[in-house]
Amino acid sequence: MTTAPPDPSCQPDPESLRQGRQNAFLFAGAAGLAGLMFGLDTGVIAGALKFMGAELHAADRAQEWIVSSLMLGAAGGSLLAIPVSKHRGRRGAMFYAGLLFLIGTALCSLAPSIPVMIAGRVFLGIGVGFASFSAPLYIAEITEKSRRGKMISIYQLVITGGMLLALLSDSLLSYGGHWRWMLGILAVPTIIFILATTQVPYSPRWLAMQGRKHEAHGVLQKVRGSKQRATEELNRIEQNLKKTSGSGLALLKSSPGFRKTFTLGILLQMFQQLAGINILLYYAPHILENLHFSAQAAVWCTTLLGLANMVATGAAILLIDRWGRRPLLLLSTIIATISLALFGLLLFSHAGGSFAGVAIITLLVVFTLGFATGEGPIPWTMCTEIQPLQGRSLAIACSTFANWITNWLISNVFLSVMSVIGDYGIFWLLSGFNAVFFLIAYFLVPETKGCSLEEIEQRVKANLPLREIGLPLSPSKSSGTGQTVPSTPQKG
Repeated sequence: MTTAPPDPSCQPDPESLRQGRQNAFLFAGAAGLAGLMFGLDTGVIAGALKFMGAELHAADRAQEWIVSSLMLGAAGGSLLAIPVSKHRGRRGAMFYAGLLFLIGTALCSLAPSIPVMIAGRVFLGIGVGFASFSAPLYIAEITEKSRRGKMISIYQLVITGGMLLALLSDSLLSYGGHWRWMLGILAVPTIIFILATTQVPYSPRWLAMQGRKHEAHGVLQKVRGSKQRATEELNRIEQNLKKTSGSGLALLKSSPGFRKTFTLGILLQMFQQLAGINILLYYAPHILENLHFSAQAAVWCTTLLGLANMVATGAAILLIDRWGRRPLLLLSTIIATISLALFGLLLFSHAGGSFAGVAIITLLVVFTLGFATGEGPIPWTMCTEIQPLQGRSLAIACSTFANWITNWLISNVFLSVMSVIGDYGIFWLLSGFNAVFFLIAYFLVPETKGCSLEEIEQRVKANLPLREIGLPLSPSKSSGTGQTVPSTPQKG
């Protein structure tokens, strides 16, 4: 019996597929502008803090609150984003984030006092919380599985690009101490971001969850370039939705597999902050001035760290879907652990002179390169991939909350702790956190490249070990229990 050849009319047109990928890239890129705002609003404080503190008469403790109030707002915003994203969609949450960015920018740039400045930073933080929750989720749901890791990592690249632009602007404006301009100029990209959010479609998964099947199919056809592929993917989404009725809290209570991925997501996001990158970017000018760098040299050196952060994130994008998530994260934690330990040793030795100055900058750049290779992008990518649909919003919101509350905690006490244990002590502590991050990555983190979100969800619900939820399933090895198990278990 011969098999009939496939109907040519059902075969996707290569030009349509190319157009679909282009549309997906454009929509994900528009959502990625949330990352630009994220980076701009978190990065700008490094160069502005010294001049702002002088004009507003802010002591070290007040400066800690000015810096950390954004993270506190972001922690709350990441939780508020759950109902907003559920009822208004990921696109709606990004739009509201833009409005919050605009309000916060106005308050900060015009602030006559420390309380008003803190209030403005809280508004910015809530916007960042909305953006950091909704944008990666939107990108994951709009992008096909073979490009998902790369596209979510591009979001992280845009964050680092925003930080770099903020630091570069700070450096140029530092000669006149124009801190209000440093903060106020962010209104321009904020307006562009708000306009961009009105042009992107709703996520097809969110539309399907709302019962808007026809619209979901239309979006999928636009981003997949083929009616057949759109129909097949929508069918998979609907089948998955039928299995995932109920709340995320109900799934957390009933599913041990989800409890594992829920906990892993929180650990990844906490240790991304305990790794120390944001402490370095927020307070690098302060640290370097204490090491006898001039104010302008300290800001320019911080800009160099921002450039290294962006370059290494770009390299991670090229490698994440080739090497995989896990190897990059392991390499990243090793580099970060060693470089911070050596930096602490250099500070402990009280080395001076031009050689010490070069060594200080070199070790900080190496740490930044190491962090951005894996510890920066991988947690955001993994947290959107490993969570089942029913609990995805809850899990991502809680892990994002953990990220920001950890960020707030360490930025709120950094200067105070450093005054107690010394500058070398604080960096040895951060090195220790990176070493623990390595152990978490080695023993718990799975490899998810090339797996669809539905495939990963199936393995999570089968309660497989965390390291195995990225492995191919073999129904023939279900042991007669109805539970599918991995065909080639990983060691460790």
